[in-house]
Amino acid sequence: MKEIIATDRAPRAIGPYSQAVRTGNIVFASGQIPIDPATGEFVAGGIAEQTEQVLRNLSAVLEAASSGLNQIVKTTVFLADMNDFTAMNEVYGRFFGEHPPARATVQAARLPRDAKVEIEAIAVLD
Repeated sequence: MKEIIATDRAPRAIGPYSQAVRTGNIVFASGQIPIDPATGEFVAGGIAEQTEQVLRNLSAVLEAASSGLNQIVKTTVFLADMNDFTAMNEVYGRFFGEHPPARATVQAARLPRDAKVEIEAIAVLD
């Protein structure tokens, strides 16, 4: 059985998909882009600011599913430009600390709304 997860604390889905889906003790969070849910617009700044907003959005979605960033077991990071890897990685590291999840990072030809970064995640519940 699956449960659709939705929260106003993260951007609404911009297509026919859910912010996240919970099944059993696993949460699959859709890719988040750097939209400020209060304004519906991208945050100002570059890759560091965008990565921070993406992780805040991802955190809000996971919290709505009774999970959190510390319960992520796998992420996929999509970058518009792999030259942004170091700056993205610095922000990412601050959010995950000493026990980061498994991760893949890839350069995508183009991301939704021309974002610089998008991150999806798989998390578990306690």
